[in-house]
Parts: sequence; structure tokens; C-alpha cells
Amino acid sequence: MDRLLEIIEKIKDILAKEIGDKKVFDKDVAKALKLSPAAFATMKNRGKIPYEEVIEFCVKHKISVNWLLYGQDPSTVIESTNRFAYVRYFSNVNASAGGGAPNEDELGDSLMIDESLLDKLGMFVSPKDLEAINVVGDSMEPTLSEGDVLFIDVTNKDIDKDGVFVVGSNHGVFVKRILKRVDGNIDIISDNLDYSTQTMSPEEMTIVGKAIGVFGRVH
Repeated sequence: MDRLLEIIEKIKDILAKEIGDKKVFDKDVAKALKLSPAAFATMKNRGKIPYEEVIEFCVKHKISVNWLLYGQDPSTVIESTNRFAYVRYFSNVNASAGGGAPNEDELGDSLMIDESLLDKLGMFVSPKDLEAINVVGDSMEPTLSEGDVLFIDVTNKDIDKDGVFVVGSNHGVFVKRILKRVDGNIDIISDNLDYSTQTMSPEEMTIVGKAIGVFGRVH
């Protein structure tokens, strides 16, 4: 709860500077995050950070997500330095239902992240090999939750090794555990036991990349 309140206060400070140091209210924060007042109130009462909306706010205002979420030195909020990396963020692509897979033809936004945060989150890959999309649905609970922002290593498509992968198909984009079968087909496995395992042939799917982190870790 305290962390969420700190984030809200930082957003208020940013908005206040934009409108001339006037007082900013919760309704203004809700509008900036593109949330209804009711949804914002529920989120605040539950202490739940709306990562997707916060990330889009950072992209729009060209500020470091490190500062807003993790308390990075405010003097680096606006200025881009060599310490920062830019990760392609596809705000209109959702993993697990609907949308289309990230590819070179889609226009991703630039999400500014201090490279030290990538290490902190266990994402030991070059930022140029990372893409980020949103998670929808509960099929990967408790590993991934609705509204998480998921980071993908688009150079890692080796499904012979265990892990969570983002996959594109005619049915949309989904994020699942993948297991190769002895018959050559592939089992698509949800962590949420309420969902049954599905099977697809390799020809029916395209591996976008391996999921390596959210704001937290993929287990």
C-alpha cells in the first residue's frame, strides 16, 4: 500500500508541474492513467499497482520507470543518459488472448529503463533483444497476472529447454509453458490448473521469444 501511495504522489508531482504547480487530485491521476475514478479507487483501496497503466504513463511522459516504481534519483527523471536503455513496448499487444505478435512491422513505444534494473530483475540480456507486452487473463496465475508487463527475449526461441514462451498463432498471442512431445507436436500448458493443456503442431505456431521477467520474476 505504501509503495502505491508513493507512486501516486510522484504522479501528482509530475502532473502539478505540467499544469503550473496547481493542486492535483486523485481524479487527475486516474485520468492520467486512463482509469475510471471507480477503478482507481478500487485499485488504491486494494494497494494494487496498475503496472500496465503506469508503464504507459512513463512512456508518454518520457520518464524512467525506475524512478516511478523504485525510487531512482529524481534528478534523472527527464534526462536520458548512457545508463538508460530503451526497450520496445507494444502497448496494444496482449499476451494470452487476442492481438497480433510483436514483429518488425509494428510500431513499439520506447520504454526507458536503467540498465541496472534489468540486472536486478534477472534479465541478463541486451536491451535491444528485449520487447515488452501486456498480460491479460488468468491462465498463467500465479506466475503471471492480469495487467503485468511482460519482458520477452526475442532471440531465445529454443523450446527444447524449459520455460515460459510467448507464442503467436491464428488464434492470437498467448504466453504459456511449452513442452515438446515425442510425436513432434507441442503441449501448451497453463500454470492455472483450471485450464486444460492444449496441443498444437509446430506449423500452427510461431515462437516470439522466451518470457524472462515482469516487474517481479517469471518462475
